[in-house]
Amino acid sequence: MVRGRARSRAVRERWNTVSRDTASPGAAPHGPEPHGPASHNPASRGGTPHDPASGGTTSPHAASPGWVSPGWVSLGRVSPGPVSPGAVPAGTFALGVASRELSTRRSASRGSVVLRRLLTLLSALVVLCALPAPALAVEDGAGSADPLRPVIFIHGSSGSGGQFETQARRLTGNGFPAALIETHEYDSTFATTTPEAVYAALDARIDRLLERSGADRVDLLAHSLGTLLTQSYLRGSPARAAKVAHYVNLDGRTSPDLPGGVPTLAVWGEGDPSRAVGGARNVYFTGQGHTETVTSEETFAEFYRFLHGEAPRTTRIVPELYITLSGRALLFPSNVPVEGVRLEIHRVDPLTGARLGSRPEAVQVLGADGAWGPVRAKGTAHYEFALVWDEHSTHHLYFPPFERSDHLVRLLTSRPGEGVSGQVETGDGHSALTVTRQKEWWGDQGEAGDTLSVEGTQLLNAANTPRAKRTIGLFAFDAGSDRVTDLSAPLSPFFETPFLTGVDVYLPATSRWSRPLTLVSRPRGEGGRTDVLRVPAWPSSTDRISVQFNDH
Repeated sequence: MVRGRARSRAVRERWNTVSRDTASPGAAPHGPEPHGPASHNPASRGGTPHDPASGGTTSPHAASPGWVSPGWVSLGRVSPGPVSPGAVPAGTFALGVASRELSTRRSASRGSVVLRRLLTLLSALVVLCALPAPALAVEDGAGSADPLRPVIFIHGSSGSGGQFETQARRLTGNGFPAALIETHEYDSTFATTTPEAVYAALDARIDRLLERSGADRVDLLAHSLGTLLTQSYLRGSPARAAKVAHYVNLDGRTSPDLPGGVPTLAVWGEGDPSRAVGGARNVYFTGQGHTETVTSEETFAEFYRFLHGEAPRTTRIVPELYITLSGRALLFPSNVPVEGVRLEIHRVDPLTGARLGSRPEAVQVLGADGAWGPVRAKGTAHYEFALVWDEHSTHHLYFPPFERSDHLVRLLTSRPGEGVSGQVETGDGHSALTVTRQKEWWGDQGEAGDTLSVEGTQLLNAANTPRAKRTIGLFAFDAGSDRVTDLSAPLSPFFETPFLTGVDVYLPATSRWSRPLTLVSRPRGEGGRTDVLRVPAWPSSTDRISVQFNDH
């Protein structure tokens, strides 16, 4: 065991070193080095281009075909004002932060020096682009390879890769390369796909990751409906099961034996204590909700030890000053990629929610896979992600500071007037919010529950967020447009939809940045931190607002 731990650490260090030394231009994040060297952690050295053929997120170190076009990576000024979708090729970022930082550092005496340095750097990147991808393995004294196994997460009903976002950051904080962490996304309503198509895409993903990593097997984790699919996948083909080293069954399907004979860890939350997977290690967290079992520190510690044979160094999100962000924009709940919509990323003032600067940090028209990034950011900064559907409809999404490089950021949206959001009553005089957290909101547990307030009004109660409802998404708007708040009963059809609820709350819309909406989330349990987010009170007739709080 001691020797295995030493080899595991050696593999991670070798990959960290190789990642730094052989990063290709396709993996370079957008924007300049922000006032200092970026972190050497592999999670901070790339984003997440997407592989349309496999239906999910590819390696954050894979080459991105969109952003490297010299016609669009500008070292001069980025035109201010709105950018029409046709003005920027799909999948391409126009850089605002680069132009601002470079222009402030230019002077007559130093301009030529800066230019020569940039040309030298670009030349070096061209050379590095020709280098082969690094092997994610190291040899010991006997010459045997010990590659790291890729990790793949398969979500449940109405889920997405965003439910593994926190655990991915915990993994990279323990030295695991972000390049080997992927999520397998699919339409859990099966309106646009079939289980067979999901399995075929998973086959392709596994084969691609095995080829890239040099490993002979992967580790799979699945939640809820994803456990049904994964167990069927492993049982249906010995050849498929042979490519899986470990399986983690998160609060989902029971089984009389190990699925496909694969070593299994089963994690169970609140509910029937007799649930089990035969022959597996079964762990019970009776105080955790259904989705909480995916994102909790306790679950992370269990599956890390199960997959790697040793306890993690930490279960915290290890902060980084400079980070990279990437992800996908997806329609909820089908996970169909958002295509042809302009994405703007703005840094915002945490005290007001107002945008800082006259131009976005980055702009991209989304391609067929809905993927965006990577972009450079600060771990302590607040950002707005604006999906500009057209001149009459923008969806603004806000997050707490990411703290650490994150390549699983999911921008869940819907086409204007469609989907669940199409049931929201809108108007020029009031704002509408969607508030989410990948950990259930409990409004009926008193001091042992959660609180969520908007402008001082406590939204959660026993009627709209009972523990049994398993709510992770809340729609808040002025039902009836009567300027009256009524929290006595939840709103339909939201409350009848799994994992969702709706509340009637009047939130006056204001001009741009004159008075923000203040949201405060106080999670249950000891050790949870209070999050405060302030966002502009956009009018719901033209602008949708989504706020995602931390699940940790």
